Amino acid sequence: MKTFIFPGSFDPFSLGHLDIAKRAAQLCDKLVVAIMINRAKKSMFTVEERVEMARVCLEGIPNIEVISRETLLVDLYRELDASAVVRGLRSESDFRYEAEMNAANTLMFPQYQVIFLPCRADLAFTSSSIIKEVAYYGGDISRMVVPAVEEMVHRKLENNPVDKA
Repeated sequence: MKTFIFPGSFDPFSLGHLDIAKRAAQLCDKLVVAIMINRAKKSMFTVEERVEMARVCLEGIPNIEVISRETLLVDLYRELDASAVVRGLRSESDFRYEAEMNAANTLMFPQYQVIFLPCRADLAFTSSSIIKEVAYYGGDISRMVVPAVEEMVHRKLENNPVDKA
C-alpha cells in the first residue's frame, strides 16, 4: 500500500492545495494531508480550524485522511511508513526551497522520497499569504478558495479586527 504525505501549514487551504491533493490522491492508495505546525509562521487559523478547513475541502475523496502534527516531517514519514511526500511547486523559488528541504530530510532518512507536482498555471501566483492579504483589504478571494473557506476567512477577519493604521 502506497501512502503519500501532503504536508503544509494550509493557512488557509487554497484551490492550489485542493488541486495538488486531488492529483496526488490519484497516484497512491492513501494520501495523508498533514497540517504541520510551523513555529516560524504566524497563523491566521488555529490548527483545529485548519484541519476542519482541509476536511471540508477534501470531503468526498475516499483515500484522503487529514491529520495534524507538531514534529519533523521526516519523523512523520517514518511513523506512517510513507512511500513519498508530495510537494506542489508554483515557481523556481519553490523548487529551490523544496530541493533544500528534500536534501535535509534525505540526510536524516535516506529512504525519504519526494514527488514534485507543478500547480495549475492559473493558480501559480496564489499563496496562503496572498489570500490573507487580499481578504484583509476586502478584496475578492472567491477564485482562490472554495466558498466554505472564503466564509471562514471573512468570519475570522470580522471576529479579529486588526488596526490597519
